[in-house]
Amino acid sequence: MKKDPRHMYYSLTKEEQKKRIKEIAAVFLKLGTTAFGGPAAHIAMMDDEIVKKRKWIEKDKFLDLLGATNLIPGPNSTELAIHLGYERGGWLGLILAGVCFILPAMLIVLGFAVMYVRYGSLPEISNILYGIKPVIIAIVLQALIRLGQTAIKNKTLGIIGSLVIILSFLGVNEILLLVMAGVSILVITNISNRNSSALSFSPILLPIMGFIPQQIQIKGLSLGSLFLNFLKIGSVLYGSGYVLLAFLEADFVERLNVITSQQLLDAVAVGQFTPGPVFTTATFIGYLIHGTPGAILSTIAIFLPSFVLVGLLNPIIPKLRSSKVISNILDAVNVASWGLMAVVSWKLGLSAIIDIPTALLAIISLIIVFKYKINSAWIVLFGAVAGLLISIV
Repeated sequence: MKKDPRHMYYSLTKEEQKKRIKEIAAVFLKLGTTAFGGPAAHIAMMDDEIVKKRKWIEKDKFLDLLGATNLIPGPNSTELAIHLGYERGGWLGLILAGVCFILPAMLIVLGFAVMYVRYGSLPEISNILYGIKPVIIAIVLQALIRLGQTAIKNKTLGIIGSLVIILSFLGVNEILLLVMAGVSILVITNISNRNSSALSFSPILLPIMGFIPQQIQIKGLSLGSLFLNFLKIGSVLYGSGYVLLAFLEADFVERLNVITSQQLLDAVAVGQFTPGPVFTTATFIGYLIHGTPGAILSTIAIFLPSFVLVGLLNPIIPKLRSSKVISNILDAVNVASWGLMAVVSWKLGLSAIIDIPTALLAIISLIIVFKYKINSAWIVLFGAVAGLLISIV
């Protein structure tokens, strides 16, 4: 990849560059190992680690990057990690941040897949999850408040954010809501002259999928075919793990008939209760079909489009922000992304806080995260230990 001479990283000395690369690897390996709770929790932990604690970038820039992840297909939190790696360490940082965030989850999921094939079921970890889930809610709520303070810059954006929350609860598609937010701000600010800069932004609102067919016709599921199917999914998939479930069921259960519905549900469950991106479900399915080579190729395939799309989008974000038209759209997309995160957080809270012990854990965690400067990884560990202790009592 070509170096961008304007990127601050390339003006550093070799020693300073090496120090940054080591720091990127360490931070994202830690996040990839401890980031439980899905994309909303991952984003909250990155905000805490990157913006608040290490001050790599300003909150406005963090929100711009978060908004940009919502405009392309793929897993949002992983793409945010890739963006942050580029901001800190150029092209090498981009690759390293993504790989380090994905790798721990991939290895953990691979371990579960090996046990699943060997013993025919998943080990019991419900007690650990019981304690972790309410703790994650506290981390997410803290991030929501901080991000909201930056994203809601005026009454207009506040109204847009509120409408996104209401419409999301009513079941309106999240990509449609992001597009509607961008269009709304154009209408509200009375932009009638659609200049070239506005038109140049519009392709980013669409998934880059022209070179990948919606259905890949294959004869027998070879390793190459397995790779192509997951590459297709990674290139066109917007939305949550539930959307991923629909794609996987259509391809691998119904069309190809290489796994059962129960195996698919078990694969998605593993992707959800392990740290890191839910898309590592591909690792589990790849192992079921073609062993370790299948697990590795499936993981590479489903995440590869994210690296390519972020690499294309990140360098032009400053240009987009410098345009008044595009800046307004980015502000609207940012506040819409915040609204979507708020809805996801509410749903996570309903599933996590189910009785008095989990409610108490959530309250204690809220006090800790708002009153004391404790790394979120320690709070997750606290939740896991608390879950185990509660099960013993």
